[in-house]
Amino acid sequence: MLVRAFVPAHITAFFVPIIRDDPQLSGSLGAGVNLSRGTNVFISFEESLERHVHVALNGEPVKREDAKVTFHVIDKMLPQEYVGEVEVWQYFDYPTGHGFGNSGGGALGTALCLAYKFRRTLLSAAKVAHEAEVLNRGGLGDIVAQLAGGVEVRIKEGGPGVAIVDNLIVEGFKVLTISLGRLSTREVLDSDVVEKIKVEGQKSLENLLANPTLETLMREARRFAEVTGLMDDELKEIAREVDKVISLPSSMIMLGKGIFAMVRNEEVERVKELVKDLGVPYDIAEIYWGKPTVGRWFGES
Repeated sequence: MLVRAFVPAHITAFFVPIIRDDPQLSGSLGAGVNLSRGTNVFISFEESLERHVHVALNGEPVKREDAKVTFHVIDKMLPQEYVGEVEVWQYFDYPTGHGFGNSGGGALGTALCLAYKFRRTLLSAAKVAHEAEVLNRGGLGDIVAQLAGGVEVRIKEGGPGVAIVDNLIVEGFKVLTISLGRLSTREVLDSDVVEKIKVEGQKSLENLLANPTLETLMREARRFAEVTGLMDDELKEIAREVDKVISLPSSMIMLGKGIFAMVRNEEVERVKELVKDLGVPYDIAEIYWGKPTVGRWFGES
């Protein structure tokens, strides 16, 4: 039996990390956008005389210590009495560690596949994925954001069933991403800048809720990125160039060394010409308005 799940990539625009003793009460406030590309997870279940679990990321086998979030989900959701070969393949459309929610996508996709096989609910699976993310410092708000889809606003922290997530309703936009490198979520959350992030993220959320538009979101995202010091000079220079050909401010991908922008449909060709001239790696994706999907996989028709 082969089960497949898709979870959209998620970019955080600004955030307020909130960590409590109970992982289901931990999470983040903030806002972001889900993309039409993301994480595909395939899990095969085969009969065997012994229990074996294998995990591969983009086709490369990994050990437990290198995939702690995924193995946390498996340990929680694979029944103790199950005997057989379980092979988990996670494929990411965007590079890991660059701020696209790959950790959350892998966790939620794995949880959904296991829920499908063993008849668990979506909410129970999502709770396990969120717990795995929080306890292993993979992320705080990606799971609830990926469940919401679209352009999301997290107005109450927590895991699935606890957090409150709203959506901005927008149309006529695509999402430009320019990804240059990694940033460690763990290192940022453990650093001195986290207090500044909390103060400025709360301010950005209040400003967005007072005027809930895409324009406000992007303006606050840029302000947050600059005032917290997370956005370095190289990213600022690229953002200034991008801003010359689009109508809304671009900003930094949280948390990755990269830029994202909401691009009107009529601006796409100008943006493509610019980024090609800049010589930076880029992608232009649709906004993903649906929910993560899961089902039995029979291969391409």
